[in-house]
Amino acid sequence: MFKKFLIATICIFSVLLMAQSAMCEIDKNDKIDSDLYAQIELFSYALTTVQAAYTEEPTAKDLIYGSLKGMLSSLDPHSQFLTPEDYKDLKTETEGKFGGLGIEISIRDNLLTVITPLEDTPAWNVGIKAMDSIIKIEGESTKDITLSEAVKKLRGKPGTKVDVTIFRESAGKILEFTITREVIHIQDVKDVMILDDDIGYIRLTEFREDSHKEFRKALDQLKGEGAQALILDLRNNPGGLLNVAIDITEEFLPEGETIVSIKSRNPSQNSVSKSSNKNGDYLEWPMIVLINEGSASGSEILAGALKDNKRAVTLGTKSYGKGSVQSVIPLPDGAGLKLTTSKYFTPSGQSIHGIGINPDVVVERKFELDSIEKDEKSTAKEIFNNVENGDQQIDSETKEKTTAKEKLLSDNQVQSAISVLQGIKVYRN
Repeated sequence: MFKKFLIATICIFSVLLMAQSAMCEIDKNDKIDSDLYAQIELFSYALTTVQAAYTEEPTAKDLIYGSLKGMLSSLDPHSQFLTPEDYKDLKTETEGKFGGLGIEISIRDNLLTVITPLEDTPAWNVGIKAMDSIIKIEGESTKDITLSEAVKKLRGKPGTKVDVTIFRESAGKILEFTITREVIHIQDVKDVMILDDDIGYIRLTEFREDSHKEFRKALDQLKGEGAQALILDLRNNPGGLLNVAIDITEEFLPEGETIVSIKSRNPSQNSVSKSSNKNGDYLEWPMIVLINEGSASGSEILAGALKDNKRAVTLGTKSYGKGSVQSVIPLPDGAGLKLTTSKYFTPSGQSIHGIGINPDVVVERKFELDSIEKDEKSTAKEIFNNVENGDQQIDSETKEKTTAKEKLLSDNQVQSAISVLQGIKVYRN
């Protein structure tokens, strides 16, 4: 058994060395780091020592899988090792046939964080908000949890319920929610309407396969109703398909203008996307793009492109900062690697990842329930310690039901956008 384990270990490291050599062949200027061999020798020694001396004999698979999980999680919150079961679940997620809550999540500052709740989903309807930190799932702490583990706990059969405890930094509150899972169906283009002074409004909730087609229909509808300007609402839009985000951005940028560039360690994989719009119908419309901390990935690409090309005024609060590209690489035994392979850059060359888009006009959203502000940001350690010691009071929260029009009329960021567009209109006249 021990000899078989050594042989398996040697084979694995041989594959790793071959992969390293292949990467070096991509760029002739790169040289193999000699320290890699020394570190592999150290790793091999540690593996064989654990196999031989640990109180209970572990399997080779458990040791290798554990090592791979640790290696990928040490890179960034979005890279992860996928067991065959995880890899299968990822395919299911792509197909969209699962019961979920309707939230995009990430690990931020060592906390399981909601990037955004998707509109009209279970999480949205109970009152989950962008930047809420999930500190318990079914009463169990999320301390040191991985993204894949969190997804497994939150996902389940449609109709079943899950209890989540969140910490809302803006209000200094710990809140508990019971959420019923549903099959998530998302309407990408919402609330298409005319506001004051022939100003059109569109909320874009995500970039999916048919989003560009539906978005173009919405634009044509507004034009037919007399719109001469546009408020594009990307708040709480977590992103989606890159090509769709680029197609929608092209509607507003003339031919030749840069939309986004993608850069990786391998120069041959770098790319620059530019608009091919020669005679678009909406190139001259004054525009406001609304963003907030729930705007991520594709929505940041769109907002960044229009901002850097001085095509639109961005308004709201700084976006999330999810500007990396993950590639899913299958492994021979059915497992896989979800690996960050490149990053997005705006036309001005600014990296989005971990930075976000700073709006041209900063307008904080006003909520009645969020009147209590904290002077200092709590650390992940403090939050979990307070919860475990029972030092934090758990509050309850209700979510008022209002129509889309009522929401817009009471939305201070939308009203600010209208004022800016009215100012642009006066200036042009």
